[in-house]
Amino acid sequence: MKAPQDIIIKPIITERSMDALQEGKYTFKVDKKANKIEIAEAVEKLFDVKVAKVNTMNCNGRTKRVGRFVGKTADWKKAIVTLKEDSKTIEFFDGMI
Repeated sequence: MKAPQDIIIKPIITERSMDALQEGKYTFKVDKKANKIEIAEAVEKLFDVKVAKVNTMNCNGRTKRVGRFVGKTADWKKAIVTLKEDSKTIEFFDGMI
């Protein structure tokens, strides 16, 4: 079993994810091989909150060019975690609203 720090890689800070904070939805970049159950358990252990549901999506990397050379950025996975109504908020995001 993986450690929670290996599953949750980093938070995603965008305008859209900041708007979703009002509804109790938090967005994270997660390990590509992690499933919804592992993500929910990792968020509960790391932030001491109660998770209602997890939505995940696989994001394809973009094609980049440098002169005549073509490369591709890595594929990654995004998770939108919805907290239960009676759960507290995640303190990391509180200062960003």
